[in-house]
Amino acid sequence: MIAFWRGSAYLRGVRVHHLNCGTMRAPGGDLVCHVLLAETDNGLVLVDTGFGLADLADPASRLGPPRHLLRPALDREETAVVQVERLGFRPADVRHIVVTHFDIDHIGGLADFPHAQVHVTAAEVEGAMRPPTRGERRRFRSAQWSHGPKLVEHTPDGESWRGFAAAKELTDIAPGIVLISLPGHTRGHACVAVDAGSRWLLHCGDAFYHRGTLDGTRVPLGLRLAETGVAFDRARVRANHARLAALHQQADPGLTLLSAHDPVLYAALATP
Repeated sequence: MIAFWRGSAYLRGVRVHHLNCGTMRAPGGDLVCHVLLAETDNGLVLVDTGFGLADLADPASRLGPPRHLLRPALDREETAVVQVERLGFRPADVRHIVVTHFDIDHIGGLADFPHAQVHVTAAEVEGAMRPPTRGERRRFRSAQWSHGPKLVEHTPDGESWRGFAAAKELTDIAPGIVLISLPGHTRGHACVAVDAGSRWLLHCGDAFYHRGTLDGTRVPLGLRLAETGVAFDRARVRANHARLAALHQQADPGLTLLSAHDPVLYAALATP
């Protein structure tokens, strides 16, 4: 089992903590739920939430059948709210949450921060809350937003970021937080870029599962099958892989790409 860990980086006055908010024992090996916690002048900002306290209390209704495949540890000490408190903050200090998408292992902790504004693409809200397809109706769990989160819908367009055509800087939260549309894994999947001073952190959500997608090393078969099996648009997932691999190969020291689930990439950043 991958131990709960956290790390932080002090850069240009911005402190970014790396939290594992959900160890999973999925096919292909252990995974993490890599969550960012940023301290800004406008309060704390989470990027994704991992699993939450309500998921631990009622996994059957909140997580549904996928829990049998993901096999989450559901450890209270790994929840974002407990880790936020351990860092000396109150849950109410988390004023904004930016989510990459609405899969169960990314939004389970929303209910632990009921006063936070939740930033998401409008396309993801459509796919999850007003699902047009049978697959989307089966995929998402409405119990995870039954508390009525304060949604702020965004349509990233008209701007570019590092070659991505559709991006939107969320200046209402803080300068240097950018929501980047990258559909494929889900209808409205997005990446989130955070300017940490000497480098940008690009949280790619589930745009890729394993570091091998970037560097060409072997991706475990179980992860490849899972990634393909849950993809909303497989062609776009493949195109996203190629785009992110090309970005990685540029070896820009001012940019770090991370996956929501790769434990090695997480450990490299979480270690102080």
